[in-house]
Amino acid sequence: MRQRPDFPTSRPDFDRLFPDEPACFKYLLDSRWPREKFCCPGCGHGSAYIRPQKLQAQCTKCLKVTTATAGTVMHGSSQPLRYWLMAAWMLATDKRGVSATFLARELGLRIETAWNMLHKLRAAMVDPDRTPLRGKVEADETLIGGERKGGGSGTWKGAQQIVLVAVEVRGKQTPGRIRLKHVPQNTRREIEAFVSADIEKGSHVVTDARNVYAALEALGMTHEVESTARGGYQEDVLPTLHMAVSNLKKTLTGTYKGAVRMEHLQAYLNEFAFRFNRRGNLHAAFQTLLGIAPRVFGPTYKGLYSGEYRHANPAKRLVGG
Repeated sequence: MRQRPDFPTSRPDFDRLFPDEPACFKYLLDSRWPREKFCCPGCGHGSAYIRPQKLQAQCTKCLKVTTATAGTVMHGSSQPLRYWLMAAWMLATDKRGVSATFLARELGLRIETAWNMLHKLRAAMVDPDRTPLRGKVEADETLIGGERKGGGSGTWKGAQQIVLVAVEVRGKQTPGRIRLKHVPQNTRREIEAFVSADIEKGSHVVTDARNVYAALEALGMTHEVESTARGGYQEDVLPTLHMAVSNLKKTLTGTYKGAVRMEHLQAYLNEFAFRFNRRGNLHAAFQTLLGIAPRVFGPTYKGLYSGEYRHANPAKRLVGG
């Protein structure tokens, strides 16, 4: 039985594990099928001739040849496997995130190529089998973007965007998992859809005093209100959620200098949530990312620039291109 391979915990460790393309091929193959035999994409047969030097696996039954990236978010790429692994490792393990400019400089790529690679990997940062948040959950909305006076590296272009936020609370101001959803309007319908999809029934949801949250109990959850209007101190109102939102905004304005196109905002929210939810072991998150990659659809370069591609949304069960 194939076992899930080790993951690199440092740059020297990365160089040791991935000295050449055959080593990268074997690692991707083991990450794709960690606990079972090879499964042929053509006929489903469970064994293959593995040819690392050719970066191919050939089914022993139908003789179909496949690669480690075929049918994944990296499908059809002409970039070396080592570049993909390096991009995935940096994106998963750097808590600040990785910009296309930085990746292009590190790998000697055009910025457009690096940008496309990062968006393909971000598509693999939403697990289609994830479970809803549960227990005590703080929920609210925040605004991202908008013009700022004075310009500077944190200047955003375009109107402010609405993002719905839900964070598990595990102890005093100790966050669990997070969900983030970019929505066109901050309406009761959008909020109810978000809560229904991403928070488990029976959970205890804490919000501010806005009327749009009044229907939470009808959705099978208990509801608590924290508000300065009801005598609470500002620092005691949804403190765990506000801490997470502060970190999100620092990432967007720090790493990406506010240069996030609003049509791609959901991708950056997914990236932040992926690392936030795995912050206890970001190096293992690299392996998780590679494991999700064969189970979702990634965007094409044309789809990203034309706006045809819709980034995976945490409220959707399946991820599509």
